[in-house]
Amino acid sequence: MIPAWHNGHKAGSDTAGRAAIYGRFVMPTLRGPRVVLRPGGPGDAERLHAIRAEPAVSRWWNEPVPVDEIAKDLDGGYGDVVFVVEVGGDVAGAIQYYEENERDYRHASIDLYLGERHQRQGLGPEAVAVLAAYLIDKCGHHRLTIDPAADNAAAIRAYERVGFRAVGVMRRYERGADGSWHDGLLMDLLADDLVRVQPGGTG
Repeated sequence: MIPAWHNGHKAGSDTAGRAAIYGRFVMPTLRGPRVVLRPGGPGDAERLHAIRAEPAVSRWWNEPVPVDEIAKDLDGGYGDVVFVVEVGGDVAGAIQYYEENERDYRHASIDLYLGERHQRQGLGPEAVAVLAAYLIDKCGHHRLTIDPAADNAAAIRAYERVGFRAVGVMRRYERGADGSWHDGLLMDLLADDLVRVQPGGTG
């Protein structure tokens, strides 16, 4: 997975440009049966930094960037829209999306990480499904993408549960913590493919 602040293909100008044109983008709060996706607030950057430092997370996301960069990302400073994932009132991780709004290629991309304590409980697929429903129903996207590491079997299975399908391997796509390049797997989901969860509403 590539963090938004790496300025890769996800750190695009379209999402940020929308805020510039229409005024500051007001993020909703999205709710599933167990997860809440909410805007960032005071103290969230420090908690997310600690989660990013956990071995089960840094294995895929590399070492965490400084707290102030995470705070800037939560504030939309790098172009993506980033939600804090909350479970039972605890910060569990973060999920983000980037929109490509060029008319002929319009779609949105999703990325996610959860702390080790909240993994292997079906919370990741639920968070992705909640955000995907918002992007399809409220933002009008017909196609979504996600791009786990090709050897991250657990993430791939989780995204398949939501309705994502493998498109193909992107060779030497991202650089890992060891400095070597690793393959990524491009997956996509069409609106009709989404396996929805019971909505919890927006706020």
